[in-house]
Amino acid sequence: MIDHIGIKVADFERARAFYDKALAPLGASLLMMVPEEYTGGIKIGGYGRERPVYWLHEGAGGGESKHVAFTARSRAEVDAFHAAALAAGGHDNGAPGLRPHYHPDYYGAFVFDPDGNNVEAVCHQPA
Repeated sequence: MIDHIGIKVADFERARAFYDKALAPLGASLLMMVPEEYTGGIKIGGYGRERPVYWLHEGAGGGESKHVAFTARSRAEVDAFHAAALAAGGHDNGAPGLRPHYHPDYYGAFVFDPDGNNVEAVCHQPA
């Protein structure tokens, strides 16, 4: 149902370094940078698997904290996302594991990115 989403980041290069590493285990990467002549000199980049769906927008002070959940294709991808995000400088907000209060097969992990956004990877498949 969601086509794409964007968040504001205080330091684009710091956020880019974090997301390059954190999203790699999910098969996502930076697919597009909008030419700055179209953005008034602001860095804007989009991540995805086949097309950009998660956009970073450079902006002073970052934005209000947001929550974004990325679909993982397996529980192993959730685990790898969490490890990569922590190694990239994220802060733990919930280790990989089942969250049966959502549904019996909800397997997720949560980290705070450098701007304090709550970023999650979730797999809905049974083990």
